[in-house]
Amino acid sequence: MVTYIDAATAPLKNTGQIRLYGPDDFAGMHRAGQLTARCLDALAERIVPGVTTQEIDDFVFDFGIRHDAIPATLNYRGYTKSTCTSINHVVCHGIPNDKPLKDGDIVNIDVTYILDGWHGDSSRMYSVGQPKRAAERLVEVTYESLLRGIAAAKPGNTTGDIGHAIQSYVEAERCSVVRDFCGHGVGRLFHDMPNILHYGRPGEGIELKPGMIFTIEPMVNLGRPHVKVLADGWTAVTRDRSLSAQFEHSVGITATGCEIFTLSPAGLDNPSAHVRP
Repeated sequence: MVTYIDAATAPLKNTGQIRLYGPDDFAGMHRAGQLTARCLDALAERIVPGVTTQEIDDFVFDFGIRHDAIPATLNYRGYTKSTCTSINHVVCHGIPNDKPLKDGDIVNIDVTYILDGWHGDSSRMYSVGQPKRAAERLVEVTYESLLRGIAAAKPGNTTGDIGHAIQSYVEAERCSVVRDFCGHGVGRLFHDMPNILHYGRPGEGIELKPGMIFTIEPMVNLGRPHVKVLADGWTAVTRDRSLSAQFEHSVGITATGCEIFTLSPAGLDNPSAHVRP
């Protein structure tokens, strides 16, 4: 049975209950989310052929420190980097390294800053140079699926409505939704309840109520949905080596819809849209 709890009285651990946050909490999430968004904005001009994902990781760390924030992934469950960088057929949790990006690559950069105790969690796709049209289309479909999921995030709907909005669109575009990973509650905790599946049936799942805060982060494959995790214990890749893309926002349910905490102040929520003249 699903239970909801006032976030102000809830212990700082995942208890399986769903926290309902207040206006001051939403303000804190907005500040953290905007810092993450500004970092992702600043990366747009830095994602070019020849740059390494370790250089990207170094930038994310330094940007956070300059703004009194720390990356949530750093030393999280043994993870040693400040961001995740997932290239081409990597679905998520790609580990930054010294290999340079190549012209035509697509890469997801996933950043979460902790600012004043709040977690601003977001990710975007970036095109490196000029990708092929199939890669561009995958990115376009994935971004649109995120927007459709967000549009379904309103009080009285369910988590199944979010998943259905994403899945029905993606599959109509002859792509597939990854089942192995999902969105999650966020706030004072990095990962909390509820889980947000990116597939589902209308009306099923957990009822959305004002005060809930969570991420929506669909992972979409050009081929089949199946993935595997490599021997490093983190990097997830498509089993058929097809391209994969992901976008993510942190949102809070309001009385009439939802607030997106991680919107780009520069209008670069989909940087890949600005590749072609």
